[in-house]
Amino acid sequence: MLRITLLLILSLSMITTSFSPSPTKPRFAIAIHGGAGTILKSSMTPEQDALYRTKLAEAVEIGYAILEKGGTSLDAVEAVVQRLEDDSLFNAGKGSVFNSEGKVELDASIMDGNTLKAGAVAALHHVKNPIRLARTVMEQSDHVFLIGDGAEKFAKEHSIELVDDAYFFTEARWQSLQKAKAKESLTEKEKHGTVGAVALDQHGNLAAATSTGGMTNKKFGRIGDSPIIGAGTYADNETCAISATGHGEYFIRAVVAHDIASLMRYKGLSLQVAAEEVIMKKLTKLGGTGGIIAIDRNANIAMPFNTDGMYRAYKVHGGNTFVAIYKDE
Repeated sequence: MLRITLLLILSLSMITTSFSPSPTKPRFAIAIHGGAGTILKSSMTPEQDALYRTKLAEAVEIGYAILEKGGTSLDAVEAVVQRLEDDSLFNAGKGSVFNSEGKVELDASIMDGNTLKAGAVAALHHVKNPIRLARTVMEQSDHVFLIGDGAEKFAKEHSIELVDDAYFFTEARWQSLQKAKAKESLTEKEKHGTVGAVALDQHGNLAAATSTGGMTNKKFGRIGDSPIIGAGTYADNETCAISATGHGEYFIRAVVAHDIASLMRYKGLSLQVAAEEVIMKKLTKLGGTGGIIAIDRNANIAMPFNTDGMYRAYKVHGGNTFVAIYKDE
């Protein structure tokens, strides 16, 4: 009788063990943007609309694939931004706008939410992929922010690809410069733009990256918010990762990215509430236009903007790819 009882207990134990649920796979996600501004459906042809959506979807899938294989959030955001820098549709890398001298001046930054390390570069003229250089500054130097000739010298020393002026030429950006010089009005999309990505990986680490060609017809070595840590880019595992796009001067003055993280840290606000507080209230009250993409450590995503549109996309583990352009999507 005792033997039968022991065998029954052992059998039940084996049944329980064999049907116990497996550990839940960590959530991961990525969000990207390609700039915000006066982007109206009425001003886009169906072909242009479809092209932008295709490019955004392709970029977000590149980042998602890295995360799905267990890759780092840093690798994911760098790969996405590099892809967008290589696409002449967007104001970063190859598609950058021209300054008043008819040259490109490129800015970028990247931040690791795990270590709070960051790398930033600005006023580049020949670096093919500024985001690669920004990450190299973060990982291979004792500094955070390098600019101009010094940054390009550092790029040469670390075998970062340099290209000549012709690589960056696009007819649309050149015509926007001519309009600006003739004091003709430009749309916000013609004036400025940015690309960026934020991600949460399976290890629970956040990262953010941003890259831009800045503002059409800019003078005097103007630098916007994109390479400024805390303004256009920020990442902290304890709160969120953010990449901004819009009129950079206002994002600098409002310290937009860090302000959102601070509201989460010190006031306990959710990502969505904190992001809307800064973009829809603080930034808007200042007169600034633009938006942000953000992700927190639970894979929640926020994308508030106060313009007519923002090129954006995201994909969360277990979900479908979301792509949108206009405000009502």
